[in-house]
Amino acid sequence: MQLTVKLFAYFRDNRFKQQLMEFPDNTSVEEIILSLGVPVDEVGVTMINSRHCQLGQIPKEGDQLAIFPAIGGG
Repeated sequence: MQLTVKLFAYFRDNRFKQQLMEFPDNTSVEEIILSLGVPVDEVGVTMINSRHCQLGQIPKEGDQLAIFPAIGGG
């Protein structure tokens, strides 16, 4: 399946901002994140087509997956 993957903040460092990518059918959001070399424990928010999603969710052909890091502060 083809998805548009969008990375935010420091996840873009040495990667990309937005890219059309190919993944096997039934690939979970977590598996996609791991395939990008992004540590899952640093992920704060994931969204499919501008709606919050869970790491175990399976995107569909043509979806847009956005991956945001956890935000810290004081």
